[in-house]
Amino acid sequence: MKTPTRVLAVLALAAGLIAPAVSASAETSSYRVLVFSKTTGFRHDSIPNGIAAIQKLGQDNGFAVDATEDDTQFTDANLAKYNAVIFLSTTGDPVTTPDEKAAFQRYIEAGGGYLGVHAAADSGYNWAWYGGLVGAYFRDHPPIQQALVRVAGHGTAATRDLPTKWARTDEWYNFRTNPRSAVRVLATMDESTYNPVGYTGGSMGSDHPIAWCHRYDGGRAVYTALGHTKASFTEALYLQHLLGAIKMAAGQAKFNCDPDD
Repeated sequence: MKTPTRVLAVLALAAGLIAPAVSASAETSSYRVLVFSKTTGFRHDSIPNGIAAIQKLGQDNGFAVDATEDDTQFTDANLAKYNAVIFLSTTGDPVTTPDEKAAFQRYIEAGGGYLGVHAAADSGYNWAWYGGLVGAYFRDHPPIQQALVRVAGHGTAATRDLPTKWARTDEWYNFRTNPRSAVRVLATMDESTYNPVGYTGGSMGSDHPIAWCHRYDGGRAVYTALGHTKASFTEALYLQHLLGAIKMAAGQAKFNCDPDD
């Protein structure tokens, strides 16, 4: 009896003979990014929303998106396919082996791009190089609440379309250190505007960076702590911020990210 065509296709996909669908074809894509969302600690339920949103941004803006939680894909040959790697709310120790870590470091050293989204700062605590790449490690956060984000400048793709005062609801991270001396800060939190109904929780004071970018070890690094909630990935302004950050990390937009820019 002949095996149905559909069954053959499923078997071929499972065997890795057919590549999974991506957001834009290789023929029409101007560049390619990898979304990496493996977690070994807390897992955000917004991760599928974030992957879908980035895939839609790719479809609408002409870049290809692959998504994985398989850190064995961190090899020299595979990473070389990508203009940027997006750590989407990774937690714990998602890049497991010394060989995988070394391959990612070589990728950055060769001029690759990194974008960390939200819990990407809650990763790699035993990997000092990664801590330098993301810029600062997560410490804690208050309950989800509305607060005012102050956009520090509009001269980058990640901030160009944002209001100077941006009121939104999210989970506002405090960090173990202030990264300002080594990065260009793109946005800060106004802790005085945290929801007044009994919620506080800001612990960094008057200088509370929440998004930034910098050159690091030969490559490009952008980080935004915004993006905890599912709703974030349907917000027009947040998606503009995310798209601009992707373009910057991928080398498709001006990367004016020196600390004094």
